[in-house]
Amino acid sequence: MERDLVIVGGGPAGMVAGLLFARAGCRTTLLEKHDDFLRDFRGDTVHPSTLRIFHELGLLDRLLARHHDKVPDISAHVGGRRIVVADFSGFDPRWSFIALMPQWDFLDFVAEEARKYPNFELLTGAEATGLVRSGDRVTGVAFRQEGEAREISAKLVIAADGRRSVLRADSHLPLKEIGAPMDVFWFRVPKERTPVNETTGVFAAGRIMALIDRGDYWQCAYVFAKGEAEAIRARGLDAFRADIARTAPFARLEVSAISGWDDVKLLTVALDRLECWDRPGLLVIGDAAHAMSPIGGVGINVAVQDAVAAANILAGPLAAGEDVDPLLRRVEKRRLLAVRATQAFQNTAQKRIISRLLQATGPVKPIWPLRMLDRFPLLRRIPAAFLGFGLKAEHVRSPEALR
Repeated sequence: MERDLVIVGGGPAGMVAGLLFARAGCRTTLLEKHDDFLRDFRGDTVHPSTLRIFHELGLLDRLLARHHDKVPDISAHVGGRRIVVADFSGFDPRWSFIALMPQWDFLDFVAEEARKYPNFELLTGAEATGLVRSGDRVTGVAFRQEGEAREISAKLVIAADGRRSVLRADSHLPLKEIGAPMDVFWFRVPKERTPVNETTGVFAAGRIMALIDRGDYWQCAYVFAKGEAEAIRARGLDAFRADIARTAPFARLEVSAISGWDDVKLLTVALDRLECWDRPGLLVIGDAAHAMSPIGGVGINVAVQDAVAAANILAGPLAAGEDVDPLLRRVEKRRLLAVRATQAFQNTAQKRIISRLLQATGPVKPIWPLRMLDRFPLLRRIPAAFLGFGLKAEHVRSPEALR
């Protein structure tokens, strides 16, 4: 049976798209290569823009019933001083914070809501291997499930299979590499739960770290110059632990909890975007269309915005049986300004702040924008608005045809 829509990739973009298109009445199948969502995800930040979208869907209370921690502001330790950079308290109280929620919980919640629609199907353990074509048009997806090669046909295919997208590679869409000067080691160390979330960043000469307060542990991002991973490992685990403790002495990190390099995961940072997001019968969204740097933790939320924009433009016509190929380019046009602005901000931060700090040897002092934020608290709402919502934040406009 031909489906209206096949989505490849059960990450935030794919799962939210699946929910929205099924909600609009489209016969939707989502292919996820893993058997479940219980994996070591790194992006666990659900920003105000995403919280507002779930409010518009009538799902926010149920989403926040899942375990999460609230981050009311973002701060930075620079030169021994803690400076609040972004304050979300000026937003609607329902989304005046960043929710730290394990991504498997977030995805499981969205899948649970999508399954309430009888026209939604989630196939797990289904790994996409390529596109199916008829002439110049994409007509479906080839995949493997339980060792068997299969195909599924659809009026539209959405590729949401991440920055190493198989479907993007098979589509031969042009990719613009912006580049990143750093990579990241991710690890966790235990902590005592505190009344107020203490998520922060540390900026010191030659080193940058993010400390994400997950209640009873710190989720740590140790930033270093791209290509230096093996050199850091070669210096030994004791040297690595000592450097972590020296970088964030105020946190009194229990670095002894890092028992081996298996506890330390490498994130290879990329910054890129497609120069065209579609082919006849195919639309690419999320990280597959534009890989984001971890700066600001906005990746999940930009991907969700893509899914909402795609559903707003395509779901109603697709459910009505219309040809949506002429509409595909509208999704890219709708989202491109926000994506470019976010990547431009990240690229500027990479070049002017991160690269310089990683090469610095002397004392580090707060740059003038940080000093202004420290002196005039009201200004903190500006970076909060950019991080929390970005440009042209989406609202749910797609129809709800089924319950």
